[in-house]
Amino acid sequence: MNQAARHIGRTLAFVLPVVLVLSGTLAVTRVPWAAPSDRTQVLTASSHTASTQAKAARAPHEVLRDRLLTELQEKNPGVALTHLQQAAEGRPSLARHCADIARALGRAAVAKYGSVRQAQAFSRPVCDTSFATGVAQNH
Repeated sequence: MNQAARHIGRTLAFVLPVVLVLSGTLAVTRVPWAAPSDRTQVLTASSHTASTQAKAARAPHEVLRDRLLTELQEKNPGVALTHLQQAAEGRPSLARHCADIARALGRAAVAKYGSVRQAQAFSRPVCDTSFATGVAQNH
């Protein structure tokens, strides 16, 4: 009996850590916040493309700002402000960047029209009148 208990103890001492490590590894790879495996890309430290891929990934608020600045140039600041307001309401994570984007739009409007008065004509209360602040910063 004593020898059988010792044999079971040794077997558990060997098998139990292996089972715990494997189950912990599998648990971490299957959490809901992990990226789906078909979109996951692993980069090694020696990968020469790692720095270019890191630069290519831009934050959503930067993409939105660039898109709205282009829209301001192609159309007018009113259209860009409307789309900024819709984006901030649709994606609450963008709301904290709304004022910065609106100020950038205000500065770009002054640059486009060459006149604070003309740029100010598009001002409205989007993101706590930050567009007007951006316009006024060029004065």
